[in-house]
Amino acid sequence: MKCELYNDHFENAKRYQIPTAQLIIADIPYNLGKNAYASNPVWYNDGNNKNGESDLANKQFFDTDGDFKINNFFDFCTRYLKKEPKRSGERGKPSNAPAMIVFCAFEQMHMVIDEGRRHGLIHSYPLVFIKSSSAQVLKANMKIVGGCEYAVVLYRDKLPKFNNNGKMIMNWFNWQVDGTEIPKIHPTQKPIKVLKRLIEIFTDYGDVVIDPCAGSGSTLRAAAELGRNAYGFEIKKNFFSNAKDKMLKVIQTDIFVSMYEIEQENRKQTFIDKLRGDK
Repeated sequence: MKCELYNDHFENAKRYQIPTAQLIIADIPYNLGKNAYASNPVWYNDGNNKNGESDLANKQFFDTDGDFKINNFFDFCTRYLKKEPKRSGERGKPSNAPAMIVFCAFEQMHMVIDEGRRHGLIHSYPLVFIKSSSAQVLKANMKIVGGCEYAVVLYRDKLPKFNNNGKMIMNWFNWQVDGTEIPKIHPTQKPIKVLKRLIEIFTDYGDVVIDPCAGSGSTLRAAAELGRNAYGFEIKKNFFSNAKDKMLKVIQTDIFVSMYEIEQENRKQTFIDKLRGDK
């Protein structure tokens, strides 16, 4: 099994020659801008508005949020999603067709669905994840607070691979939080327990899972622990380093490649080629 995390943008995937995926899972930027911590107590010092605003007030989660190009993202995903099988599955059963799962804000769901259709992913349905608590505790006595996460399942024509073990699966799931054994690396990190459930449904042992926006690396760890081949891209060096050193350290088959290492190897090879040419 392979578990490879690249400190690079997914648009540069061609240089790594990764295989196509049975399942692509991505948590795209929510584009909350400087309102990222709104309704969260960390906006204020020690979580108390009487103490004044903290360093996180009027800050966004990441400086890459505004640069995310949804069209380029779907170009990558549809290029690295496996082709559909020519034949459908047995009567009354799904095929081995691939699928995508995109975590997004509720307001982004229609955008994700529309962009998917423009790229040939003509079918979709929503997923809702129910939490037992809410981060939106400020002004909770004045409005209904958010207690859900959202995602969209997308596929082309044939129903994707589906492992339900004879049981009906609803489009809502409990948001099972991870224990202290899982490091907290990313502000929007998705629980490994939740990711494992999704991976089990849409893939089999040995299949390929790709996360174009790997963040903490939790998707890769979930996939690897289930015996799936996992590939991910994370452009931010701090998240990449923490994912490598903390989240994925327990996986013995990991291969981590940074842009710096690639460039150094390329320069070394160019130097060797030049020496051979001089001779």
